[in-house]
Amino acid sequence: QVQVVEFGGGLVQAGGSLRLSCTVSGTSLSINPAGWYQEAPGDRRELVAGISSSGRTNYADSVKGRFTISRDIAKNTVYRQMNSLKPEDTAVYYCAANSGSRVYWGQGTQVSVSS
Repeated sequence: QVQVVEFGGGLVQAGGSLRLSCTVSGTSLSINPAGWYQEAPGDRRELVAGISSSGRTNYADSVKGRFTISRDIAKNTVYRQMNSLKPEDTAVYYCAANSGSRVYWGQGTQVSVSS
């Protein structure tokens, strides 16, 4: 059974930084892609950072240069470093990992950025 669990999040002032982590069990990140999704109030859930099974990364334009996705294969964990946070980054962030044809989601973690 695949499980995805996020850690991190919280309240931070604009310009600050946070690091989120996502531990995946039941499948390996070395053969499956993963990503971080943002769901702001009233908006649909959108991919903001992804990492392929080969380690290639991609980012939404809104976070390029500020957010970095990385992974530790040995720990089967995906990280997201968020710098220069803005109030508009306030959202629930979800980690998702693929396994076969299915996508498995974490429970989400709230990030709130105050101005």
